[in-house]
Amino acid sequence: MSDVLQHFQYLHTIPEPGMKEFKTSDYVASVLSREGYRIIRNLGGSTGIAGIWDSGIPGPVLGIRADMDALAHVIDGKTVYRHSCGHDGHMAMLLAAAGIAERENLVRKGKLKLIFQPAEETGVGALSILDSGIIDDMDILTGMHIRPKQECRAGQVIAAMHYSATCILVASIQGVPSHGGRPHLGINPIDAAAAAIGAVNAIHMDPQIPYSVKCTQIHGDGGAFNAIPEFAKLTFDLRAQTNAVMKELKEKVLRALTSAAASVGARFIGAEYPVGDPAGDCISPDVTRLLKECAEETVGAENVIGAINTSGGEDFFHYGVERPHTKIGFLGLGVGAEPGLHHPDMHFDPKYLENGVAIHVKTIQKVLGE
Repeated sequence: MSDVLQHFQYLHTIPEPGMKEFKTSDYVASVLSREGYRIIRNLGGSTGIAGIWDSGIPGPVLGIRADMDALAHVIDGKTVYRHSCGHDGHMAMLLAAAGIAERENLVRKGKLKLIFQPAEETGVGALSILDSGIIDDMDILTGMHIRPKQECRAGQVIAAMHYSATCILVASIQGVPSHGGRPHLGINPIDAAAAAIGAVNAIHMDPQIPYSVKCTQIHGDGGAFNAIPEFAKLTFDLRAQTNAVMKELKEKVLRALTSAAASVGARFIGAEYPVGDPAGDCISPDVTRLLKECAEETVGAENVIGAINTSGGEDFFHYGVERPHTKIGFLGLGVGAEPGLHHPDMHFDPKYLENGVAIHVKTIQKVLGE
């Protein structure tokens, strides 16, 4: 059995939530240490891991990142963790590539940094790695994600994955509490919330650039079924293909919330943003060309898709936004994943992970070889 399949089979059995990837982190560190890499643990004050190979010869600094966390699912009334987004495959590919790079002595100049990042799903993992300073000297940083079969067939590769900007906006509306039998003495924030949902749904943007906004949660409770509450909270999921459109969409949502609440005498009192990722419009054309070349050499030009837009979010793009001097690239790997990412029964054919390993290895050769 190949290294990548061995890594994948074991990592698949130890899914762990973000910032609590303890067994996962131990395994990654043990493999990298065995392969001769210098290890840095507890990156960002948590479970992040870096494996570093410094050639000692001047040259570029190349980073390759894999995410580590699993997803929580409620099955039969119990919370269980599963690798339903393929992060076990991402780690397996990078660990296998690390072993090949060491055995074949591929780092002839510059420095290789392999980043195993926690908590991608919660949107805080990349920010924690940024805080550690580990990528500050990187010239190039690449990432890779398996794709569902609807987007990329097994055996295909996408050279540039342009993810959408994503944002969770939690809005608070204040009314005036009262008895349910005397509603004229109060202002029902749930009425204001209903008006706000309609106002947000009426937002229109340039249809040439994909975007969406929708209410996903609403909460209002006065403590009794016959009491009008004082507060209501609404949660909105916002997505936009570019960071500029996301900025405009946020502004329009806030205006809609303010005016809709006021229309029934309530008050929009503020918004929180617990989760959000920037768009992939910071991808470097130079790195995309490099990755496309590596992919074509691996699966053939006929199986390489140049670029694709996706409405999903990915915290990897914090790296490009926060460290603009670092050129970033992000690949999509076709593995036949079905029925879809984040489905509790998501599965794929792991034999296609070999393609990802080969692309990582070729990237290391082209950037850090002689």
